[in-house]
Amino acid sequence: MRWIARSTVAVCAVLLLSPATPATAASPLDLTSGFYVNPNSAPATWARNNPSDSRSARIQSSIGSRPIARWFGNDATIGSTVANYAGAADGQDKLPVLVAYNIPNRDACGGHSGGGAGSAGAYRTWISGFAAGIGTKPAVVIIEPDALAAYDCLTAAQRTEMAGLLKYATEQLKAKAPNTYAYLDGGNAGWVSPSTIAYRLNEAGVRNVRGFSVNVSNYYTTSQSTSYAGQVNGFLGYSAGFVVDTSRNDKGRGDGWCNPAGRKLGVASQIGGGADLLLWVKTPGVSDGPCGIAPNTPAGTFNPDLAIRLIDGV
Repeated sequence: MRWIARSTVAVCAVLLLSPATPATAASPLDLTSGFYVNPNSAPATWARNNPSDSRSARIQSSIGSRPIARWFGNDATIGSTVANYAGAADGQDKLPVLVAYNIPNRDACGGHSGGGAGSAGAYRTWISGFAAGIGTKPAVVIIEPDALAAYDCLTAAQRTEMAGLLKYATEQLKAKAPNTYAYLDGGNAGWVSPSTIAYRLNEAGVRNVRGFSVNVSNYYTTSQSTSYAGQVNGFLGYSAGFVVDTSRNDKGRGDGWCNPAGRKLGVASQIGGGADLLLWVKTPGVSDGPCGIAPNTPAGTFNPDLAIRLIDGV
C-alpha cells in the first residue's frame, strides 16, 4: 500500500504541472526497493533454453539472476516497448536500468556496433518516444554509450549534429521522465581527457540530467573510474552525479577492449560504492564484436564461453 501511495503522489504532482513546465525529478531510488532483474536478459534466456548444458546453472546463478541494463536500439514501437519494460519493473517495485543506443553514427570508432537511426529527425522521434514510454515510472537511463568519446572519429558536421541530438535527448528525458536518473555517457578513464569530455558533456546538455556514466562496456577498475569521474567533475565546475559500469572490471582493463582474455565479473549493481550507482551496464557474455577470444561472435550476441570465462576470470 505504501508503494501505491507513493506512485499516486508522484503521478498527481506531474499532472498538476502545465505542459510547458518540466516536472521536478523525484529520486527513483526512493520510489523503488532494489534493482529490476530482467528475466529475459540474454544470459537468462540462454540458460533457460539450454538446461542440459553443463554451463547453464553457473551462468544463471552468476549472471542471469543479476540486475543488468537492457539496451534499446532502433524500434518502430519504441514507446510501447519501453513502457512495457519499465512497467514490468514498476509492477515489482523495482528499478530498471535502460540504455538508449540508437544515435546516428553510433560506435563511430569501434565500428562493430555501428548503425543507429537513419537520420537526425528519426532519432528525435525515437528518443521522444523512449522518454514518453518511461513517463512517471522510476528508471535509470544511460544515454548513448561512446557517442561523446568518439568525436574524434566524426566529421565536424557529424559532431555538431550529435551534440544537438544528445542535448535533445536530455531535454526529452527531463520533460517526459521526471522520476528518471539519466546519465550522458562520458567514455572511460583511458580514452578522452577529463577536460575534453567535460566540455563535450556541457555542450550536450549534461545539466539537464542527473550526470554522466563512465566505463560502459569497458574494463577499468572502479577506483580508476571514480577517479576519472572526479576529474571530469572538476572541469564541469559542479558535482554531477555519475555511475560506473562494473560488469567486467574486477581485474582492470588488461589487453585491449574487444573480448580480451583474463577479465572477470565486477561487483554486482549497488547504490554508492564511490558513485551514485555501480551498475552492470554491459551484459556479461555478450560479445564486443568478432574479435579477441570470440573471433566469430558478432557484437551484441551472447556467447556462453565468454560468460564462463568472465565468471572464472580466465
